[in-house]
Amino acid sequence: MPMEKTMMFIVCSTLVLLLCSAPAYAQKGKSPPSPPISITPTPAPAPAPAAEHVNLTELLSVAGPFHTFLDYLVSTKVIETLQNQANDTEEGLTLFVPKDKAFSSLKTPSLSNLTADQLKSLCLFHALPHYYSLSDFKNLSQASPIMTLAGGTYTLNFTDNSGTVLVGSGWTNTKVSSSVRSTDPVAIYQVDKVLLPEAIFGTDIPPMPAPAPSPDIVAPSADAPVADGGHAPSQPTSTPSSSYRIMSFSAWSCLVLILSGGMALFL
Repeated sequence: MPMEKTMMFIVCSTLVLLLCSAPAYAQKGKSPPSPPISITPTPAPAPAPAAEHVNLTELLSVAGPFHTFLDYLVSTKVIETLQNQANDTEEGLTLFVPKDKAFSSLKTPSLSNLTADQLKSLCLFHALPHYYSLSDFKNLSQASPIMTLAGGTYTLNFTDNSGTVLVGSGWTNTKVSSSVRSTDPVAIYQVDKVLLPEAIFGTDIPPMPAPAPSPDIVAPSADAPVADGGHAPSQPTSTPSSSYRIMSFSAWSCLVLILSGGMALFL
């Protein structure tokens, strides 16, 4: 009996020890928790810079002077069409602007007789619905004629002459004399003359004025006085002509005959 109690005590003690040590072993075998992973948010890409808004009225007011051409653009409201083409399209704009002197020197034909629609077409005739740099005109010369914003038969011809851009409209042949602006999407070039379309003024183009004749050079005459200290040109000495010799011989023959007849009377 005491032996059984002793065995019971030993078994119970062993179970208690096992139960108490189990959590400790479990905690000892478990790995420490990993530190929290911090996730850095990726910044959103910066928005693309807004395209520069080109104010054509401001540009033409400062440069030039292009006041006459700008007045035509404003009065016909073509300036609004050009602004939309420059800022609201992917193609851009190329504009040819004559200086005030080009309009004041325009005598024939006159722009005062044009209708409102014709004047509007004339203004649109100075614009191309695409941006062209100066280097692009070399290819345009091979693709001429080029359509303008006026559409239809309102076309321009371009020629690249060793870097000089020549513009032809039928009535007008001029050149690009300077660049006012040449940054995509807007190019503005100054031209020496107003571009006059055949679609308005017809094909009866007046001929170019003939060049003034050069002054005649009058050669000095032989009898003209010479400068002081100079010598008059020597004249060649002429010999007696044959007719003079014949006349002298005839006179002597007559004289000899008269003397001979007188002597015969005395004999």
